[in-house]
Amino acid sequence: MPSFKIDLSTAVVFVATAPEPKMVNKKTGERAVDRETGADMSTVGLLVSDEGEGNLYQVTVPETGLPDGLMPGMPVRVTGLRARDWENEFNGQKRHGISFRAIAITPAA
Repeated sequence: MPSFKIDLSTAVVFVATAPEPKMVNKKTGERAVDRETGADMSTVGLLVSDEGEGNLYQVTVPETGLPDGLMPGMPVRVTGLRARDWENEFNGQKRHGISFRAIAITPAA
């Protein structure tokens, strides 16, 4: 499925929730890993404010792209943010949505 680049050049971005491990299976404790690099993946809540509108995104990032100490309220820069739509069926229920992924999140200077 194609993904789409999100332009944050005019946005202000803050950490909304600290990074947490992204799980493939919570029952077994299996972590999600980047298919290309094998790096463990984490999810970070980001508040993106642009043109008078604010949105909360749950963004998946490889742990290699996350510095220590990201805290809620901290202004950050996001490298390579992309959106991808998804759809699946589970127990006869169709679900769909948009997932967000970034290469790195770093504190704003």
